[in-house]
Amino acid sequence: MAERVWTIPDKRMKAGREHRVPLTDRAIEIIEIQSSRRERKYVFPGGRFGEPLGSNSLWKFMGELGRRVSVHGFRSSFRTWAAEQTTFPAEIAEMRLGHIVGTAVERAYQRSDLFQRRRQLAEAWSQYCTGPAREASIVPLRAT
Repeated sequence: MAERVWTIPDKRMKAGREHRVPLTDRAIEIIEIQSSRRERKYVFPGGRFGEPLGSNSLWKFMGELGRRVSVHGFRSSFRTWAAEQTTFPAEIAEMRLGHIVGTAVERAYQRSDLFQRRRQLAEAWSQYCTGPAREASIVPLRAT
C-alpha cells in the first residue's frame, strides 16, 4: 500500500506476465474504507465466508440495476475515453489495460512498463469517473 501498487501475478494474467497496477487516490480511499469494515482477507469479500467476490458479481449487480453491460464494456469505455478525451499515447492506454504492446523487436528495446505515465492516466480516469455529473447537450435534428 505504501507504494500504491497492486501487483497481479503472471498466473492470473492472460498474457502470462506480471502486471503492476498504479492505485489512484480514490482507489486507496476505497481500500481504506473497506479495510475498516471487513472481517476477512479480501477487500471485497464474497457471500461465502473466506471467499472473494465472484467474477460475475459486477455483471449481476448491473443487471439488478436494469443495465445490460459487461466488464469488457467498462474496459471499452475507458479505452474510448482515453483515445477521445486525452493526449496520452495509445500504448499507455493499452498498457493500462494490461495488454502487450508493440512487436517483439520493439518490446526488446522498450523494457519499461511506463508505470508513472500509466499512473497519470489512471488518476485522470479516476477524476473523470468521480467528478461531477455532466449534462448532455441534445440537439434536435428536426422540429417536432
